[in-house]
Amino acid sequence: MTETKKSEWNSNFAFMMAMIGSAVGLGNIWRFPNVLYSNGGGSFMIPYIVSLFLLGISFVLVEYAVGFKFKKSLARILFSVNKKLEPVAWFILLIVFLITTYYVCVVGWDLIYILLSLTKAWGANPDLYFANNVLQATDSMSGLFTIVPGVFGSVFVIWFLAWFIIKRDLNDGIGNVSKILLPLLCAIVIGIVAFSLTLPGASIGYTQIFTPDWSALTNLNVWLAAFGQIVFSLSLGMAIAMTYASYLPEGSKLVDNAVIVAFSNSGFEVFNSIGIFSILGFMALSTGIPFNELVTEGTGLAFVVFPQVFNTMGFIGYIIGPFFFLCILFAGITSVIALLEGVCYSISEKFLIERKKTATVVCIVGFLISTIFATGAGSTILGIFDAYLNNFALLFAILLECLIFGWIYKFDDLIETLNNNSSIKVGKTWKAVIKYILPICIFGLWAQGVYSTITTADSLSATVMLILTILLIVVPIIFAKLPALNKDYYNV
Repeated sequence: MTETKKSEWNSNFAFMMAMIGSAVGLGNIWRFPNVLYSNGGGSFMIPYIVSLFLLGISFVLVEYAVGFKFKKSLARILFSVNKKLEPVAWFILLIVFLITTYYVCVVGWDLIYILLSLTKAWGANPDLYFANNVLQATDSMSGLFTIVPGVFGSVFVIWFLAWFIIKRDLNDGIGNVSKILLPLLCAIVIGIVAFSLTLPGASIGYTQIFTPDWSALTNLNVWLAAFGQIVFSLSLGMAIAMTYASYLPEGSKLVDNAVIVAFSNSGFEVFNSIGIFSILGFMALSTGIPFNELVTEGTGLAFVVFPQVFNTMGFIGYIIGPFFFLCILFAGITSVIALLEGVCYSISEKFLIERKKTATVVCIVGFLISTIFATGAGSTILGIFDAYLNNFALLFAILLECLIFGWIYKFDDLIETLNNNSSIKVGKTWKAVIKYILPICIFGLWAQGVYSTITTADSLSATVMLILTILLIVVPIIFAKLPALNKDYYNV
């Protein structure tokens, strides 16, 4: 590569830790248990495993092969395929960047809860405390002009940590942090799961995972939920795998790596769910609250239900609580730096800006946008961003990538790239999946997402989504039209 890319992974272990860390995000910790429980319990594992192979591993292999073969940023890769496709790259990167801006805010909430958990400061009503004291949420849009100091400060800290990591050399920054944080994250999760299994009533929870509802297998929505979970948990379409794979040295076993990353992520999700369900089973026994009322999606599980759980644990809650939120923090930080890497790489390569300056500008702009979510109306705006970007924009980006690399690019070249040095080989079956099966599945998910987003939108949501749509059209075109300062950029 050019001057903007001066290092490769100094070990395959560093690469694997970074890839697994990017996949094991804080959303996996609280989203998967709800999806699992709501879609047939144990029987959900069948469509989940099918989706892992059909969608997860298949699409990750595309991103690995493309990144490794081109050794370039996403923007330059799509320009190399067809110069008219460069705006698509900036479209994808803008989606990733916007997702990061609110994701940082959620990680910031978790940082606050690490401190709160030391004294269980949320009191007897964690739901009310989260809304009134932490978020200081208001239904009025006038709340946009009211900064919430605690959230604002925590968002600044997370952005600073992200900047401090990604501004450094690849191995000194992302590589070392991933090698430290991921093992710590795994150790904490193992400790929490082991402890949770000793709690009275734990079996009430974890048996939910192993008690299947076979009728769910005939429900199309269950299969769509499985596909959606794989997209979410492996961060498909966000150019993370593509960017990280571009740093791999020659001789790397791409297929082997992809399989290890995918199974490690899914194994973490299932293992973590055993612990979460066990804790919720304990709470159901202790409080008499039905189990199904405890399993909630999104922030409710992490910042409302679990504080309630820690309240019922007595003294031990002062110990397991901070470790739980520390676990979420580690997962969140590894995901944030993975999301930002692809954005910084493309900007740095096209405009010949050194890594530190690129990281500085990207993080400053990101922090300014994140301040929107650090206001009284921030949680409302965050929900709109999340629904639109995940249900509509990101799925559309994945569909575009499938069509570009499955139909426009010479797909057989990717097969050759993957099979070199790999113990596991791919061929015509994988090609058929990417060209035919995957686009159909993704389109089904996308159509469902568009329908749910549109039918549930109020006037505020419609306004925010319109603004985001305009940004996702205009900004990518501007970045694509700007002349590259890198003289090699246009050499395809």
